[in-house]
Amino acid sequence: MASKAVAVVPQQEQQQQQPHKEGGKQKKVAAEGKNRQVLRDIGNLHGQAPAAAPDKTKKPITQPVNGKSKFDNATKVVAVVENDKISGVNRHGVASRKSVRAFTSTLSARSKAAASGLTSKLQDLKLDIDTADADNELAVVEYLDDIYQFYKLSQDENRVHEYMDLQPEINAKMRSILVDWLIEVHHKFELTPETLYLTVNIVDRFLSVKLVPRRELQLVGISSMLLASKYEEIWAPEVNDFVCISDNAYGKEKVLVMEKAILGKLGWCLTVPTPYVFLVRYIKASGPSDNDMENMVFFLAELSLMDYTSMILYCPSMIAASAVYAARCTLDESPLWTETLKHYTGYSEDELKDCAKVLVTLHSAAAESKLKAVHKKFCSPKRGAVALLSTASGLSAEPL
Repeated sequence: MASKAVAVVPQQEQQQQQPHKEGGKQKKVAAEGKNRQVLRDIGNLHGQAPAAAPDKTKKPITQPVNGKSKFDNATKVVAVVENDKISGVNRHGVASRKSVRAFTSTLSARSKAAASGLTSKLQDLKLDIDTADADNELAVVEYLDDIYQFYKLSQDENRVHEYMDLQPEINAKMRSILVDWLIEVHHKFELTPETLYLTVNIVDRFLSVKLVPRRELQLVGISSMLLASKYEEIWAPEVNDFVCISDNAYGKEKVLVMEKAILGKLGWCLTVPTPYVFLVRYIKASGPSDNDMENMVFFLAELSLMDYTSMILYCPSMIAASAVYAARCTLDESPLWTETLKHYTGYSEDELKDCAKVLVTLHSAAAESKLKAVHKKFCSPKRGAVALLSTASGLSAEPL
């Protein structure tokens, strides 16, 4: 009993465990039990009613270590009895070797980590953007990486290259006028974004393999949107809707004949990676949901649909990534490009700057352009009026 911490038991249990003794000896034990308290917190000795006079034959639970008590006024150690052990002080009253790590050593370790660059590396780690959709079966997160790898591989197979030199009656300006009108029709019919991007893709692919007279260019446009609507929409517009919207310039039979001609030339291949499929993924990788960011990205991406001469040089995934980068520059996001975006897009910031500069140039010229469908669409409060924002300061706009 020299240096052991004595566990105190209630008085009734103590009386049951002690053999019955006669006289004053038994009364003396009971009197001592009344003044004892269950050992919970050594710190509770302050401010409590004075206990019975200590037994001088017993040594205190805390022995001085190096001439200094563990419970001096400067530092108090709270010891809690758990599983017959006292944390901080062992049962023999000696400071435990298994003590908490010293604060000084913790600071030193952090300083070394910062010096070696570990802190900055942790901030640059890519985020898993699909964690929130792990329980959503429709998100098919287990297949997404493979799907987008396939999109990137197949985008070159269906990519449209320079074709205007092969068209004797059509030029890039006529194409821009057609796309501007198709954007208005798409907006009037309230079709999905997928339909618009697929429509323009069908138009370009058909014009790249078939000579089209000038008088039939609009017919190619409405027939392409009819096909895209059938492919993407739940309730596609009818043929007569397109005849009406074109002011009866073409009859129903002509639209159906052109529809069949387009499908024949394209080999009935409508499942192609347009910029839109990459835009959805890259916007998600850009960060938490932000309406201004999303609207700005789509504004720049739709401007790219209008410009054949510049954007024909870039593949769909690069156009989408550049739209995200240019939008982040426009909205002064920091950093402009993250490790997460680099991982999911596969492009570095330097690889995107040329394409992004073209998009910024289109943005700066949109207000003065005669073709105002996209600018008007994104000037509305519903779209956050992002078309009215100043162009990106980090990317110098150059004349086209």
